[in-house]
Amino acid sequence: MALNHTHDPAATSWLAAANIAGSDFPIQNLPLSVFRRNGSADEFRGGVAIGDQVLDLGAASAHLGGVAAQAAAACAQPVLNDFFALGPAAWLALRHGLFAALHRDAAATLMPALRQCMLPLADAEHAVPLRIGDYTDFYTSLDHAANVGKLMSPPLPVMPNFHWMPIAYHGRVSSIGVSGQQFHRPMGQSMAPGAAAPVYGPCARLDYELELGVFIGQGNAQGRAIPLERAQAHIFGLCLLNDWSARDHQFWEMAPLGPFLGKNFATTISPWIVTLEALEPYRLPWVRPADHTQPLAYLESTANRAAGALDIQLDVRLDTSLRRSMGVAPAPLSRTSFRHQYWSIAQMVAQHTVGGCNLQPGDLLGTGTISGPAAGEAGAIIELSEGGRKALKLEGSNEERTFLQDGDAVILRGWCEKQGFARIGFGECRGEVLPALTATS
Repeated sequence: MALNHTHDPAATSWLAAANIAGSDFPIQNLPLSVFRRNGSADEFRGGVAIGDQVLDLGAASAHLGGVAAQAAAACAQPVLNDFFALGPAAWLALRHGLFAALHRDAAATLMPALRQCMLPLADAEHAVPLRIGDYTDFYTSLDHAANVGKLMSPPLPVMPNFHWMPIAYHGRVSSIGVSGQQFHRPMGQSMAPGAAAPVYGPCARLDYELELGVFIGQGNAQGRAIPLERAQAHIFGLCLLNDWSARDHQFWEMAPLGPFLGKNFATTISPWIVTLEALEPYRLPWVRPADHTQPLAYLESTANRAAGALDIQLDVRLDTSLRRSMGVAPAPLSRTSFRHQYWSIAQMVAQHTVGGCNLQPGDLLGTGTISGPAAGEAGAIIELSEGGRKALKLEGSNEERTFLQDGDAVILRGWCEKQGFARIGFGECRGEVLPALTATS
């Protein structure tokens, strides 16, 4: 992709709320979701965020033209799979058509017509925006791998294969929920250090994982790998993702296979999908240190080296039951950037399909936990608490945490920001821990 008129920082909308400094949803963003009026029995339908409003795409299709109108009409469904399957030309036409219709210089007759197609974001509720056929969670942060590896396997904290390919496991689709998801603390087995037998009970070491979700827009035929140089054309956009983890259950069961019950009870995503085109100004060179192993040829390209990384700022906060009762704001836990990730999203797609796996529109890839190299940039509480050995003091209260407690809500936020370009926000991804459901619950 290349920069175009939709990235112009001077562009403004006739909707005043979209022009407020610091807004997540200026006219340069236009992320997609599915929504309905909060508390109603209406069908969910595709929408785009602009300022403090969500624009109903099905209703707006009558006021657009050509391919943009057809693409908007395809969004008038409870999920966006059919729209995704139309491909990059339709995605581009819709984004550019909406940009023109919402621009301050749009035809005067468009403004009242589109206002009738809007609902305040405060009055909207959301659902998982795609029918997700498959969910794959990667493991691509070297800093996270090293931090956790030192706790699990000090002699070899990072396995050799991590440097050669993006590693992943297949997750559970049925437990993916949208921001606001509440889930019960999972039950399972854990093995205490030095114990002779495992015990069954509620997870005692519940954790979050700060990630991005990568939504596949167009798939590939089985047996036909997606080359690295074409991988970006198969990605529609990104969301925030929290890969909740029961660490005590996970570490016991991961001998020798991958995560199972430690990961399958809940995954929370933000409702808004930010398009790759909106993120284009925030691309950076993808860099591999010269003294590290370099990728094999199928995971290497000039384009990926030049602009494979994305500078997405990420923030994690904790809202506890006590803080809510006191009216105290959520406590900051960490902040980092996606630019530190060891593998790019294009490399994840190429690796996923190299053996012939067929991706489909709406498939979801998790980037793996996003941790940076500096103190305070860890994307999971197991890193911040050093495996539970160091209690975290929560700012603004007397509370401490080594792992998550019942009633805790983890809030992820993401945005892109730099001089000379509009701020692009992802909104919020919030999930809350409820007490375990035991036999006596």
